[in-house]
Amino acid sequence: MVSDAKNVAAKPNPKLTVLPLIALIFYEVSGGPFGVEDSVSAGGGPLLALLGFLIFPLVWSIPEALVTAELATTFPENGGYVVWISSAFGPFWGFQEGFWKWFSGVIDNALYPVLFLDYLKHSFPIFNRLVARIPALLGITVSLTYLNYRGLHIVGFSAVALAAFSLSPFLVMSIFSIPRIQPKQWLVVDFKKVNWRVYFNSMFWNLNYWDKASTLAGEVENPSKTFPKALFGAVVLVVSSYLIPLLAGTGATKSAPSDWTDGYFAEVGMLIGGYWLKWWIQAAAAMSNLGLFEAEMSGDAFQLLGMSEMGMLPSIFASRSKYGTPTISILCSATGVIFLSWMSFQEILEFLNFLYAMGMLLELAAFIKLRIKKPDLHRPYKVPLQTFGVTMLCLPPALLLVLVMCLASVRTLIVSGAIIITGVLLYPLLVPAEDRNWTPIDAEQPPLPPDNSVEDHSDESQPHQEVQDEASVGLLPDLSSTKTKPESSEISSEEDLKLE
Repeated sequence: MVSDAKNVAAKPNPKLTVLPLIALIFYEVSGGPFGVEDSVSAGGGPLLALLGFLIFPLVWSIPEALVTAELATTFPENGGYVVWISSAFGPFWGFQEGFWKWFSGVIDNALYPVLFLDYLKHSFPIFNRLVARIPALLGITVSLTYLNYRGLHIVGFSAVALAAFSLSPFLVMSIFSIPRIQPKQWLVVDFKKVNWRVYFNSMFWNLNYWDKASTLAGEVENPSKTFPKALFGAVVLVVSSYLIPLLAGTGATKSAPSDWTDGYFAEVGMLIGGYWLKWWIQAAAAMSNLGLFEAEMSGDAFQLLGMSEMGMLPSIFASRSKYGTPTISILCSATGVIFLSWMSFQEILEFLNFLYAMGMLLELAAFIKLRIKKPDLHRPYKVPLQTFGVTMLCLPPALLLVLVMCLASVRTLIVSGAIIITGVLLYPLLVPAEDRNWTPIDAEQPPLPPDNSVEDHSDESQPHQEVQDEASVGLLPDLSSTKTKPESSEISSEEDLKLE
């Protein structure tokens, strides 16, 4: 009865539709061309930067988006990639994946309040002083955390408005630049000045986190249809938001590659359109960082909620506010952001890239293993390739992930190693946590995808239903349901025997 009451209370909370989900994915991955300036200076000129944003989406973004579309629709739950890894390799590796990805996300989110003030300080120098900077950082974090608390649908539609505002000055800048563009300037490159470490880290950071939206899958309306559409729309939007401003800025100005550092697009706007366009880009950059913060915090918080529902974290992380948002999970993520905001941009970038790369290697392995071990698993959206084809699809991104990890500094390796050891040591604490009723061991098993013959309960659909239940039972075999109906309990028992 308590479970039913919770379900009734949760129903009024609006679900995410295609447009808000596109905006959230856009902000999980990109947020606009802010931060891509380093790719020009690190690449020794515009050529490598432009080639990078043409080639990297093909070898990295599109494969990651395809993997996310298939697995997120197969397991439409808030745990996202934690559920995928648990299904493929068991709860131990699912927990490690969740720990790495959450830590990476919190580190990433610590960037955005800092970048917000970095753009404003060009017009308001007071934000260079700690006496104004620290209260501003705290105020931004608290206010944005409250917006997350008020509801995911509010965050989604806010992201739509922020995306429109953030991209509009670049559309105007691109139009104004057309008469001044000299295509030969796009071919400039000085290989002696190329910093491959910074270049690859910049490219990777600007084009990753496609899988983050999967942690919101339980809050999406009709995920089997919504997710593929939203991911396709987001890929087009992200690549366009990088390439078009870069083509305009590098083709219409004669700036030296060394001038292209964080925030330089504002100067490009002034050179092309005047001070009014510079201020508009600065305002857009500031607002874009707010959208990035909101999207990242939503993904991190709902990931913790999903892990709690699976029994991997204390049940308090699954508690929801009257707005349907995971209150404790949001506060936990916000606290991590505040403590990490003192780090430098490049330090944050390397740490989060390394942890993210490890998690993505595990996701790609899980994707292939599920195709081999559970070929009959119900997949509402399926990448149209056989096992060999999906293996070849995952090979280029896997090689890129290994390259990014090999380029990490010794300090990054030490810090990341400490985080990995912490995750391994934390996992055994789940056993006494279950004994003390910290985790929701009476919670129902992960729900089946909505496409699973909801409208057809005939005997003909039973074999297909059985395969899907097998995947769900296999996630956390020690968390058996105690509140199922007699019929479903009997079916689950039979399937447990099959798994054994």
